[in-house]
Amino acid sequence: GVPRETVAGETRVALVPESVVKLKKAGYDILVEKDAGSASGFADEQYVADGARIGTAEEVYSQSDVILKVQKPGEHPSGKHELEMMKKGALYIGFFFPLSFPELARKAAEVGINIIAMDAVPRITKAQRMDVLSSQTNLGGYKAVIIAAQHLKKIFPLMMTAAGTISPARVVILGAGVAGLQAIATARRLGAVVEVSDIRPAVKEQVQSLGAKYIDPPEIEENAEDSGGYAKEASAEFIKRQQEILSEHLAEADVVITTAQVPGKKAPLLVTADMVKRMRPGSILVDMAAEQGGNCELTRANETLDVNGVQIMGVVNLPAQVPFHASQLYSRNVLALIEYFTEEAQLNFPEEDEIVQGAFIVRDGKIVHDKTRELAEA
Repeated sequence: GVPRETVAGETRVALVPESVVKLKKAGYDILVEKDAGSASGFADEQYVADGARIGTAEEVYSQSDVILKVQKPGEHPSGKHELEMMKKGALYIGFFFPLSFPELARKAAEVGINIIAMDAVPRITKAQRMDVLSSQTNLGGYKAVIIAAQHLKKIFPLMMTAAGTISPARVVILGAGVAGLQAIATARRLGAVVEVSDIRPAVKEQVQSLGAKYIDPPEIEENAEDSGGYAKEASAEFIKRQQEILSEHLAEADVVITTAQVPGKKAPLLVTADMVKRMRPGSILVDMAAEQGGNCELTRANETLDVNGVQIMGVVNLPAQVPFHASQLYSRNVLALIEYFTEEAQLNFPEEDEIVQGAFIVRDGKIVHDKTRELAEA
């Protein structure tokens, strides 16, 4: 079952028609809510042509053994909670953020809904095709640069004209994860001079290979990644020293893009109010961590603030601004997971599998994800 997303501003859909074809071949029946894909450019007629049936929201939730969504379950416009609209024993697959919303896992266990959190899929080789965080933040990194270029009162590239030479824009990117690397590549394609800061010295080669300059951290931060490939929280002392170094670079920047996030925790504070005061009037800071509290002290989610001529943009849900391709990639991630666990048109989730151990949050009325259970019981 594929319901229509109901969160304000969410234009993506969890399954696109091309994936319907493959799921049908694997033996599944697909029920899509009317207009579920319209905001991302996929009409009901396309779903029907590729073998899906169209139904109401009530039919999708009550009849489906598996619900595929983008946004985590919440209150539905009908007045019911989406978890309560699903039939008991059904499986939800989608974003869930269990470490940030352990109470949602507790509710799922209480109503008997099984949960696979796509955002908790471990970053291991066999799960690469299922990595929704990478596919979506990749697009977010691209879009952040486009937004900055649109609002900057300068052009990005070096330009030599009869009236003289225009210097290229200077872009500083904080964080060289998936979003940061795509932001580097996009800013470089537009012709900007790019500098990058990241607490992991191991990314220096990747940064330089994209034509950007790596800003060396104050010291080597040991164990900057956890076993799942995600960035760990840096120490307060390290962040303070890093801020001192960054302040010099931000003062010369036209655009700053911040991407640093730690799963389940508030985003690390990288840019203080004092650092913003040193930035050039007319410069722009795009904070991709706005929903997690922001990498900049002054960021407000879904708002653009003017601070002494510096625009601070608390962008949220950037993939939803390019919903066609965001939905396409998300759908392929979900399809890869379903295909991996399919045996004769049935889903089978062996407990010893690494992906099951990482992404299964609630199973048979119990919270089976250790960290989520600890938070839910606290």
